[in-house]
Formats: sequence, structure tokens, C-alpha cells
Amino acid sequence: MKFHVVAIGKLKSGPEKLLAQDYAGRIEATGKMAGVKALKISDFAESQRGDLALRMAEEEGQLWSGVPPSAYVIVLDERGKSHTSEAFATNLRKVLDRGISDVVFMIGGPDGHSVATRQKANELVALGPMTWPHRLLRIMLLEQIYRSVTIMLNHPYHRG
Repeated sequence: MKFHVVAIGKLKSGPEKLLAQDYAGRIEATGKMAGVKALKISDFAESQRGDLALRMAEEEGQLWSGVPPSAYVIVLDERGKSHTSEAFATNLRKVLDRGISDVVFMIGGPDGHSVATRQKANELVALGPMTWPHRLLRIMLLEQIYRSVTIMLNHPYHRG
């Protein structure tokens, strides 16, 4: 299985980027033992269009542009279901066990995801009821993916 994180908003040099790179490296190193072959991160600049509908359509196109056929798509959205870390890991394990080769996590821009993106997704997931800036959400998502991998491997990182 390959994990893909596609996001609107680019990380600039600084602590957020370093932390995201740290978790990405952990996922790639530890994930192999859990059947994770790769982690690919793609980010796109926020749309500069003046009209909300045009901005969301442009960002929707960017997010879906690199989604492999038959991928399982998890959209990060405040309307989504909140999971415990254990439940999130169990869900990813079920997807892995189904033989799905690509899992895509989508992070929207400041205006959120389009209705079409939410409808096309296999799953909507919220990392809590609050709205998070994309820079922090990306780190939180990568940490939870790493935590899920360690849970699958019974690694002592997760002590929940």
C-alpha cells in the first residue's frame, strides 16, 4: 500500500516543515514492516481566484489530479467522523487487508472542500471538531498515520 497526502497550501521552510519531514521519514522507515511501501506528499498553492466557487473548483481539480485509479480517498473535513487513534489504525488496517494499493488523504484549503469532493470521498475524517490551519493539520495527520503504523506493529510508541 502507498499513502498519499495531497494538500492545498505549501509548507514554507521552518519548524512545521521540519516536523512534517520528521514524521514522513518515520512513516517511510517503520511503515515498510506494516506493508506501507511509500508515502508521497503533494501540495498545491491556494487558488487566487476571487470567486469562492471558482476557488473551490480549482482546488478540487488540483487535489484530484494525482489520485490513482481505485484509490481509497479519506478527506479531512470538520464534518467527518472523529476516531480514536486505535480506531483510525484499525480502519487503515482494514483498508490494507482489502488489498487496496493506494490510500489518499486530502487536506483542503482555507475554504474547505467542495461538496463534490466530500461526496466522492470514501470517508470523511475530522481531527476533532475545531478548524485547523493546513500547516498544523498536515503535521497532525502525519503523526496519526505514523501512530497508526506503530499500533499495527504493536510498537511501544502508542501507549494509549
